[in-house]
Amino acid sequence: MSRDTLSDVLRTVRFRGALFYYVEGTSPWVAEAPPAREIIPAIMPGAEHMIEFHGIVQGSCWAAITGESPLRLEQGDVVLFPQGDSHVVSSAPGLRCSGADRSLYFSPRPPQLPYAISMDQTEVTTARLDGGGRDRATIACGFLGLDAKPFNPLLAALPRVLRVPGTALGDDSWVTTFFRAVVMESNQKRPGGEAVLERMSEMLFVEVLRRYVDALPPEQTGWLAGMRDPAVGRALSLLHERPADAWTLDRLSAEAGLSRSALHERFVHFIGQPPMQYLTRWRMQVAAGLLRDTAATLAAIALDVGYESEAAFSRAFKREVGVSPGAWRRERRPPAPGPE
Repeated sequence: MSRDTLSDVLRTVRFRGALFYYVEGTSPWVAEAPPAREIIPAIMPGAEHMIEFHGIVQGSCWAAITGESPLRLEQGDVVLFPQGDSHVVSSAPGLRCSGADRSLYFSPRPPQLPYAISMDQTEVTTARLDGGGRDRATIACGFLGLDAKPFNPLLAALPRVLRVPGTALGDDSWVTTFFRAVVMESNQKRPGGEAVLERMSEMLFVEVLRRYVDALPPEQTGWLAGMRDPAVGRALSLLHERPADAWTLDRLSAEAGLSRSALHERFVHFIGQPPMQYLTRWRMQVAAGLLRDTAATLAAIALDVGYESEAAFSRAFKREVGVSPGAWRRERRPPAPGPE
């Protein structure tokens, strides 16, 4: 590819890491996370969407979307909940918190992150497990924020639960070192620790995505599967590299090395929409960022995303996003400070 499409998407949707904590549990134990939309204001103010992840540093546990079948996680495994579902992590399947205790997510932020949470059998209100409380687990947890609107093709392609086994990462993987660093930083509180972990969490997400894509079956469809298809991946790369170009299906197919009809069919098969529709939606995502983050005029933004006039851009934006570019900008930019 001439452009790293995944990196382009992550930059454009303002992907970033956030708060960290780790759980030390002695069986039986349970931790329950509310839906991401309910805790975003407390954890990542301003984020449109939030993904929670967990890495098993020591021991084993179970994880599940609330009310659904659990997955067993072993030391070294990583699990993410990309769609922001409420979920439970516990020492045994079927455990639930009493009243879905959410104090963790709304308690005052500690002076320095990450921080530790100790959980023991006194917090569990369901049946106790055998073993006399000897089984222990250490789980590093964190959050990732990103934009969901107006168009995030990556988020739409991710499952509700994404698990990567530690065996797929390997014993020498830096991911294992990262989770150990979360525990170490929580104990040592070294200067700059939060910033280091935030950047490493972003790297973790990209690495998990790579492993997930590598493991996708040949018949898999979706945006991530489309990236690895030679023709569709090339087309995506071109559209992301030069979104302002006057693309047509004929021109795109010629540069992607496939016939017009074959590219259209293959693109729809993987991505679920025609190439020109995808381009329009991606242009609106790029334009939304420019509206929010810059003082550029609508006419300048129109040219930056491939429209010859402000009027044509405004019509396309309102058709795709539901509001005018001006309204989008006003809703998402902070008000200018008033006079003292």
